[in-house]
Amino acid sequence: MLVNPYFYITPIMETDTLAVLDFGGQYAHLIANRIRRIGVFTRIFSPDSPAETLNGVKGIVFSGGPTSVYGKDAPAFNKEILNLKIPMLGICYGHQLIAQCLGGKVSPGKIKEYGIANLEITDKESLLLKNIPSKSRAWMSHGDQVSKLPDGFKIIAITNDCEFAAVENLERKFYGIQFHPEVTHSEYGEKVLENFAINICKCKKSWDVKSYLPQISEKIIETVANKKVFLLVSGGVDSTVAFVLLNRILGSEKVLGLHIDNGMMRLNESRQVMDFLQKEGMNNLQVCDASEDFLKALQGIAEPEAKRKIIGDTFLKIKDREMQRLSLNAEEWLIAQGTIYPDTIESGGTKNADVIKTHHNRVQGILDLQEKGLLLEPLADLYKDEVRYLGEELGIPKELVWRHPFPGPGLGVRLLCSDGKVTHKTFDEIPDLKNTLETNSLKGTLLPIKSVGVQGDARTYAQPLLIESELPWQILEKHSTAIINRFAEINRLAWLVGRVADLPPEPLELHSERAAFDQLRIFDNICNNFLLENNLYNKIWQMPVVLLPLKVAGKPCVLMRPVNSAEAMTANFAKIDQELLKNTLWPKLKEAGAGALFYDITHKPPATIEWE
Repeated sequence: MLVNPYFYITPIMETDTLAVLDFGGQYAHLIANRIRRIGVFTRIFSPDSPAETLNGVKGIVFSGGPTSVYGKDAPAFNKEILNLKIPMLGICYGHQLIAQCLGGKVSPGKIKEYGIANLEITDKESLLLKNIPSKSRAWMSHGDQVSKLPDGFKIIAITNDCEFAAVENLERKFYGIQFHPEVTHSEYGEKVLENFAINICKCKKSWDVKSYLPQISEKIIETVANKKVFLLVSGGVDSTVAFVLLNRILGSEKVLGLHIDNGMMRLNESRQVMDFLQKEGMNNLQVCDASEDFLKALQGIAEPEAKRKIIGDTFLKIKDREMQRLSLNAEEWLIAQGTIYPDTIESGGTKNADVIKTHHNRVQGILDLQEKGLLLEPLADLYKDEVRYLGEELGIPKELVWRHPFPGPGLGVRLLCSDGKVTHKTFDEIPDLKNTLETNSLKGTLLPIKSVGVQGDARTYAQPLLIESELPWQILEKHSTAIINRFAEINRLAWLVGRVADLPPEPLELHSERAAFDQLRIFDNICNNFLLENNLYNKIWQMPVVLLPLKVAGKPCVLMRPVNSAEAMTANFAKIDQELLKNTLWPKLKEAGAGALFYDITHKPPATIEWE
């Protein structure tokens, strides 16, 4: 089980503490993070921990998880934990588990909810829902739900499709909620967690996340000891903060950075990385052009997971080659990375987690280094927002710290490869989908490609649906949530901004070749300049630009994926003015050779931020 670095320094009983049981969901560490923001210390435990290891905590939160509580692959759970005389809150899977263990029943939901739901409080006296409006928006991500309550429980909130959206047993101080209060999309989610921590568990607000820097500094010095640190600097926010952090703590004589140009960087990316860090006075950074190595390794590879693993493995091979070129003794160096927690959890890095996608910094070679104690990851249990705040504490310029995140594999996961053959489903194979579109007066195209998604904390790989109807964002958002909740064959919706000829688009043979990346670099640069020129860059958290293996009138289709998020675990698609997109951005992309522009209108979940 991964342990948060806070725990290395701070004994659990020095301050009021809540325990979070990790059932492998996308949100276990996010729950802990959100509660810490309230000012209450949290520690994460395995659900099969001996009950005595939880002695002294003031309450327990049961996280979500990717499995069914009645499934054969359900995580092991020590039921003795339920006998502890402290308050307990079950979230999603945790809610269902508590209900089942105490005599209730859990069943597959008639309607699976992924996205925003309307929460209505039915018991305004509940401490858990104190000072929350009777009606609000809450985030759902589940297929199963409680169908029968255990004795002693009562309903305190409902949604249109969930009878037991929130329940409580006042005598035992047990609470269960089907929605996710830890994600920013739940309007009053933080208030729910605060009510549980402060009003029910009686915790004091005695934890301050700003104390992380001195604590992790102590841990880094202890871990490195007499060795030196070799850091792979991708050029993104995380690796840059990690590089500056290590330089500040250890000094430049004990740190060496390597930036590897993998041929999949954005336009002028490598030059900008060097300029940023040199302005910070960090001249201990080597730059290596290994683009030919990466492109050769990716020849003929189209499957997303295979691409990610190859990119990660190639990074390690180049790292070894460069260390040898620089005559560095491997036994004298620790390998460091700017890994953050979403990289780990989405790669199935915790005990019960499902693999959503393998991050380049979580391939087998990295795990082997970790097992041997040769890997240093000072940011591995932080979320993106925490990394940015840490960067500000280190004095890194704001424009650098708050740049849009860029994945380690770079444009390698934004160029969707294909041999041009179509093997995906059509409307004839999903007749109810066609009927749904007609009923709602929607014109749509089922795209003959697939992308990665995350539904119910598990990985999906399904087809996107393109909506061609001109509708306001609010209406498109509503249809996106409803269609994905109903059809398992669909995990993402996009909206048509512009095209050079009639649809549907045709399949396009597309491979990881320099010419394709050069073309994507141009499209990506146009889209990002559009944000800057219209004062939108700082209003958008991230905007992947994807080159699709589709063509219209022989020209490639481009997709933009602007999202707003805080920590990358959840995200909302950003709503840029539609007329600005059609009249300003699309003409520039069209002039640059694009056949069509699509706009992703899917939240995370059910879709991941990246398409691969």
